[in-house]
Amino acid sequence: MSDRLVEKFVLKFPSDPSMQQLRDAVAAGDNASAFRAVHTLKGVAANLALTELREAASALTEQLRSGDQPADEELLNRVEECYATIIGGLISYTG
Repeated sequence: MSDRLVEKFVLKFPSDPSMQQLRDAVAAGDNASAFRAVHTLKGVAANLALTELREAASALTEQLRSGDQPADEELLNRVEECYATIIGGLISYTG
């Protein structure tokens, strides 16, 4: 993929709804929806080579896979931290 195409998709990353869907599902105690949201976020991160976010989302995905446990707070915080770092970098990049 060309650098220009990668940039196009990375700059669209903040509009992806997966992170907010994860937050909403966790707040509602909806483990199945939380799993779907973080699984989607993991895929988006993998496609954009956002390795730290992919790894954090992967760990939370596996923890939520059974559907019978709420999101682990430490794993969720790690996803939040990685996401915030990426968004902060994109804000700095785009001015």
